[in-house]
Amino acid sequence: MLKVVSDRITYELTTIENIGAFGNSPTANVTNLVSYIREENPWTVKTMRGIRAPGTGFPYVIMLGTLWNRRGRDFCVVYKRRPVLVLEFRNEKFKRWVIPMTEANFAVVNSIKLKS
Repeated sequence: MLKVVSDRITYELTTIENIGAFGNSPTANVTNLVSYIREENPWTVKTMRGIRAPGTGFPYVIMLGTLWNRRGRDFCVVYKRRPVLVLEFRNEKFKRWVIPMTEANFAVVNSIKLKS
């Protein structure tokens, strides 16, 4: 679940997701959020790009963890063919977060004022 506390945005992983992603919940500075979009089909090269390491992945079933690509690292939490939110950051550990599209996640990210 996406949360904003003070000036930090965090995607809190469940215990099972933590194990599957081989990592901790990603966190970033809210001011570094550049954009966000909703993607209906997460299993495209446009949405999930790169090589998974570390993490857990079975195509069209689950993708948890880090994807490495030429542009940087992406953090992914994708289940089946469900829609996702793609959050793009600048000057952060992960260039993008690909997380489940839920009403709660969308409400949190929609409440953030983006700076150009």
